[in-house]
Amino acid sequence: MAAEELHAGKEPAEVSTEALRKAESYIEAEEGATNRISGLPGMVVTAIAVVMSLFHLYAAYAIVPTQELRYTHVAFVLLLSFLLFPVAAKYRDRIRWWDVAPAAISVGLIAYALWGGEDFTDRATVPDRMDVWVGVVFIIVLLEATRRTTGLIMPVVALFFIAYAMLGPHLPAPWTHRGYDLSRLVGHLFMTLEGIFGVAVDVSATLIILFTIYGAFLAQSGAGKFFIDFSLALMGGKPNAAGRTVVLSSFLLGGPSGSGVATTVMIGTVAYPMMEKAGFRKNDAGGLLAAGGLGAILSPPVLGAAAFLIAEFLKISYLDVIWMATIPTCLYYLSLLIMVELDAKKFGARDVSFKQEMTLGQMTRRYGFHFISLIAVVAFMLVGYSPMLSVFYATAVTFALSFLRRDTALYPKKLVRALADGSIGAINAATTCASAGIIVGVVTLTGLGLKFSSIVIAYAGGSLLLTAIYTALIVWIIGLAVPVTASYIICAVIAAPALTKLGVPDFAAHMFIFYYAVLSEVSPPTALSPFAAAAITGGDPYMTTLQSWKYTLPAFLVPFVFVLDPQGIGLLLSIPKDGSWVEIVLITLKTAAGLMALAMAAQGWALRRTTALERGLLALAGLLLVFPSLIEALGELITGRDLAYSWLIGLLIAGAVLAWQNFRPQQAAATI
Repeated sequence: MAAEELHAGKEPAEVSTEALRKAESYIEAEEGATNRISGLPGMVVTAIAVVMSLFHLYAAYAIVPTQELRYTHVAFVLLLSFLLFPVAAKYRDRIRWWDVAPAAISVGLIAYALWGGEDFTDRATVPDRMDVWVGVVFIIVLLEATRRTTGLIMPVVALFFIAYAMLGPHLPAPWTHRGYDLSRLVGHLFMTLEGIFGVAVDVSATLIILFTIYGAFLAQSGAGKFFIDFSLALMGGKPNAAGRTVVLSSFLLGGPSGSGVATTVMIGTVAYPMMEKAGFRKNDAGGLLAAGGLGAILSPPVLGAAAFLIAEFLKISYLDVIWMATIPTCLYYLSLLIMVELDAKKFGARDVSFKQEMTLGQMTRRYGFHFISLIAVVAFMLVGYSPMLSVFYATAVTFALSFLRRDTALYPKKLVRALADGSIGAINAATTCASAGIIVGVVTLTGLGLKFSSIVIAYAGGSLLLTAIYTALIVWIIGLAVPVTASYIICAVIAAPALTKLGVPDFAAHMFIFYYAVLSEVSPPTALSPFAAAAITGGDPYMTTLQSWKYTLPAFLVPFVFVLDPQGIGLLLSIPKDGSWVEIVLITLKTAAGLMALAMAAQGWALRRTTALERGLLALAGLLLVFPSLIEALGELITGRDLAYSWLIGLLIAGAVLAWQNFRPQQAAATI
């Protein structure tokens, strides 16, 4: 469909097989390294995955009791985890007896729980000896499955929380609590719907897996290739075409994929040769690719798995979460686009023309139906269907539309692959959610969330600004070690109460935590997206990470707006108290202007290269527009007076810098 041949002089080399293999290793680091199984064992695993997808599609349309749905979902997840993910890398690509044994045991343990029915859950507070033994073995099996699929850190964190629950009386104040013995703890975590099989697993069983099935149907019907080709055709032929293509294609691909690393690799393999020819340096190109991939977790309609949890924790519609994410997502991509435009001037980007098999119009007429598939989820929710039914019908629409073209049709072989990929793609998030249920269960049992929030507020001296900064740091640090979904779950139960206690609306507090959990995707030592991008470009992984920080930093000040500014909830499409839609427009425009100023400061380039003074003034102007509370707090501390209209001061400063650059002689610009 799209152009492959770049011709502005010498044709750039394609991304090497070795680079692709290295980049794919980072996808495996995020999603787990699966066995590549062929023959009869491969057919059996594929059949299990297909049955799992069919079961969840049935559950979306029919009524399956809550307990049965959650327990069956976890049984499928554990079964596939042990069959698909080896105990160690050297045992890959073959299923051994030590994979089959825990797989069979996990199914047997779930069968025991389901066979017990209501009697099983009724005795959760006083479980008998067999219940305790079954529960202990199940927790061990679950933690091993999580280790195989996501790494060692998440199980270790879960074990620390279990230890905290059992050692309560022996801990120093203010962390002390009454303590719980093994029997009580296992009963709460395994036998109720408030621990392992709680909210997180419910979201995994009802939404996450359905969206991964939907994404797999899109992928198998060729939607991903079309979105990249469409972006290339729409943006091609200009000096800044390479960067613009990355921004647009990451937005289109991010929605259905919901995976930062996978989006980075998918776009990078196609776009990097063009970026290289346009004049992008390796680390800068990798930083932009990683920043674009990060948008996958922020982009409606799928966002990331954590977004489904926001809806469940807050007891709101997932459509509400999509609306809340709309303006921040647009601001994020606006910030990236400004950076790209500045890059084109800064690097002296060259025109990159390419030959394509068909025009943009022809491509849209033949394959434009993929856009219908992309917006189908939101369309069905707007009509009034539940999120589960909406994604079910959107998947059906994707399947039906695929037959409009022979090369996109989901004939049986592709259909089986889509159904299998849908279940396999959910395993990583599902094991994370199940293990995170241990953490949530301990927090609710011990009251750790309230203790933690009180400690944070005390350290912040009751200041909302300091509490927000501390919370952001806590979320960021936790996000360095665990996946985005786990980071959000942990911080939602232990850190969000601190913000809500100080008057922040609960939805704003949870969105704040979600955005800072996402930041872990570009933060060492688990900066998988930049590392994958560096593998493709051949750049330095840590320098690429620093570049990705530069690209994302302006936009990640945005969450402070809807936490600290009373009008800031307008960015979440919520009308402020005693306000109107006008406040939503004004706060959006102010934030957008601030992001433009911060982007120019980060790039060291506005209308032309900036001096050190101009760069500092642009940074100040951006902070006054985007993050006024910090500047106001410092100003009031120094002057002792209440400062107002700081945004107007920021606007005037930015305008003055641009006017000065426009009128001063070109040769006066200093190089930084």
